[in-house]
Amino acid sequence: MPEDQHPKTFHLLDDYLRRLHAGERPDRAVLLEDHPELASALDCLEVLDGLAPQRDSIPPDEDETLAFSPNAGDMPRDFGAYELLGEIGRGGMGVVYKARQKALDRSVAIKMILPGHLASAEHIRRFQTEAKAAARLQHSNIVHIHEVGQVHGQHFFAMEYVEGISLAQRIAQGPIDIPTAVGLVATVARAVAHLHEQGIVHRDLKPSNILLDARGRPFVTDFGLARVFAADSQMTATGVIAGTPSYMSPEQASGRRERVGPASDVYSLGAILYELLTGQPPFREQNPLDTLMQVLSREPTLPRRLNPRIPRQLELITLKCLAKSPDQRYASADALADDLERFARGEVLEARPPHPGQRLRRWARRQPALASRLAALSAFYPVDLVNYYSRTVDAAFHLKISILVAVWAVASIGFQQFLDSSRWSIPARFGWGTLDSVLLLAVLLVANGVASPLVVGYPLLIVGSGLWFRVRFVWFMTVLSLISYGVLVIDFYRWRPQLQAGFDRSFDRHVIFAVAMVLLAAVVAYVVQRVRALSSYYGRQP
Repeated sequence: MPEDQHPKTFHLLDDYLRRLHAGERPDRAVLLEDHPELASALDCLEVLDGLAPQRDSIPPDEDETLAFSPNAGDMPRDFGAYELLGEIGRGGMGVVYKARQKALDRSVAIKMILPGHLASAEHIRRFQTEAKAAARLQHSNIVHIHEVGQVHGQHFFAMEYVEGISLAQRIAQGPIDIPTAVGLVATVARAVAHLHEQGIVHRDLKPSNILLDARGRPFVTDFGLARVFAADSQMTATGVIAGTPSYMSPEQASGRRERVGPASDVYSLGAILYELLTGQPPFREQNPLDTLMQVLSREPTLPRRLNPRIPRQLELITLKCLAKSPDQRYASADALADDLERFARGEVLEARPPHPGQRLRRWARRQPALASRLAALSAFYPVDLVNYYSRTVDAAFHLKISILVAVWAVASIGFQQFLDSSRWSIPARFGWGTLDSVLLLAVLLVANGVASPLVVGYPLLIVGSGLWFRVRFVWFMTVLSLISYGVLVIDFYRWRPQLQAGFDRSFDRHVIFAVAMVLLAAVVAYVVQRVRALSSYYGRQP
């Protein structure tokens, strides 16, 4: 199956499995008519689903549990002390219903684990963790928990019902003015600070987990990934990545549990503020892997480049929240709220503009492809200057190298502009790779060809191509490198035989070098393929 089809295929299978779990019988023939390659996978899913106990095989005393399955029957329906009125929403592990608490005749929200055969012990543990964490909290901008319990084995908790929409839905409706955005995030930051005072890190702050009531007041909810940051907490094992990639802090993205703390929530608040100001999160790619890699190593596009109306001071606040190192962010969520309120009052901020060194590092993270090439050229060209002024090379050689370096630098800057465009990013990637290969060949033809130590540039091009996490691009660069090296071999034996003086003339060394490049490419492509498969799997997990 082509690599670029993996995410779509996983999505189709995931949807098919979800519908099986919900008790539906999706039309297999219709799906296979459009996607015949899924036949074996669908067979596997249906066999596994068939191994689970069916309704007829469940004893009568256990069958009562199914009567409360949200997929069984129409609403309204009784659920213990509550009457379920209708579904509000669902996520990876839970479904939420609007309900009426009969005894008090009040509206509540009921959250329970999604029905189906795969409600594992881990799902139940996370569900109970969310309920216990939230039940301890008393804050005007945090959704209150009224009751935690079970009805015929169905775990649930009843919480305050917020009549309104999520912040994600509000963002989808259109732009939010700057004063409103600042006020929203400041209010949420105060609520998050209360979480931290209670020893809880939310770890999954995002617009869909912030509810807005009819007056626009925000409420923090969904503590499914919350962690008590006590010294002996083992809620999440080291190396486990938990959260939502676009709003996840670098320490979460790297799976470094010991570094996840209040500063991680400050980062997420900064990501929410970024999206409110620009209309998009700081990092959002087509698959979780690319997003996680950007979270770990890239700097977000400057907010003012996406929305010039953003005040520079507010940009400073946002970027301080999104610092890669937790130590460089606000010391607390309260400190963030304080700075936002200072901004609203027109006072001096805690956030300060970065010094030149920080600016350079952030630019390099923001445009790593361009920065790496300019750094390599900057390291190479002084060597040529030293050789020229020491009379090791003549003026003609120096002029040719200077022209090639200048062309390489200017063309790289141009390709970076295309790379920043979603429309041209893929062609720009292949065009830039071709440029690198052609100009490296040109430099070697000006120099000593295969007799030059610069031939090490070919393995570097292959290894560097793996950083794009595209198998086809790895092999594309490998083919270009082999063709380019083949030209140098012809040059060595036919066009400039004088290069053979004092150098190994054996043809075997060139064969060995070419085979080594192919083997290197195979290793890089294999690693990229495995990581992308893991990314596709991770992207389907709750």
